[in-house]
Amino acid sequence: MARIMVVDDAAFMRMMLKDILTKGGYEVVGEAENGLKAIEKYKELTPDLVLMDITMPELDGIGAVRQIKGIDPAAKIIMCSAMGQQAMVLESIQAGAKDFIVKPFQADRIIEAVKKSVG
Repeated sequence: MARIMVVDDAAFMRMMLKDILTKGGYEVVGEAENGLKAIEKYKELTPDLVLMDITMPELDGIGAVRQIKGIDPAAKIIMCSAMGQQAMVLESIQAGAKDFIVKPFQADRIIEAVKKSVG
């Protein structure tokens, strides 16, 4: 079973993702509310996958992806954001994200992206 960390500045969004993932048979091992905390938690928990928001205080998701990939080049990260702009998607992928999910998302799209990334 894949161990997943959820990163989003909105508590309700973390709760929603946790619910979708748990029902999908995945284990949510941690959560963070900004990019800086995400990096700390990643080092501590070494999850199999990270679901990361883009727009967050202190350090955005793209900055956090770059730093996490610097620590662990094999890190698997899926970006989640309400901003479906081409530039953001492109920047996320260039930073090392495996996939990009646009909010509001469907539960099956989340599970499909997770399965594709970690099985």
